[in-house]
Amino acid sequence: MEYIEGENLKDLIKKEGKMPEKRALKIIKQIAMALSEAHSKKIIHRDIKPHNIMVTKDNLVKVADFGIAKAATSSTITTVGDAIGSVHYFSPEQARGGYMDERSDIYSLGIVLYELLFGTLPFNGDTPVNIALKHLHSRVEIPKEMEGEISEGTKALILKMTQRSLDKRYLDVLS
Repeated sequence: MEYIEGENLKDLIKKEGKMPEKRALKIIKQIAMALSEAHSKKIIHRDIKPHNIMVTKDNLVKVADFGIAKAATSSTITTVGDAIGSVHYFSPEQARGGYMDERSDIYSLGIVLYELLFGTLPFNGDTPVNIALKHLHSRVEIPKEMEGEISEGTKALILKMTQRSLDKRYLDVLS
């Protein structure tokens, strides 16, 4: 494994709080490029979260921890008992234990973008099950107090990436 001098994105968020839109989008673009490479080889990361994103001192972004990555096939399914990853960043299909593909990583990346821009997560709860249920049954919404903070294009990007239905998300991470 490559040694990366820097810090993970979660620590950066804790230290700096919400990020300006332009910086957040630069980070997301680099993550998307890394995911595109993995997806082109039919590998789904399945655990995209700020803890697994490293940022070097030169602001290069590296996606780490492919430990639960899985080759995508026509039957890539995670059963409920095998649900793995971090519940705050779960896609609805991951929370449900259903079919997953590259669009599952897109959902998680949308949650990361949300956190970068607003300094908080869209869903919280008392238990992991409660949070997973929110991914299944609630829509991600832009906080009213943040409406003027980001462009309409970025709002649309977040909302498209975090659609509950796989079919309503972007087809690939660079779309």
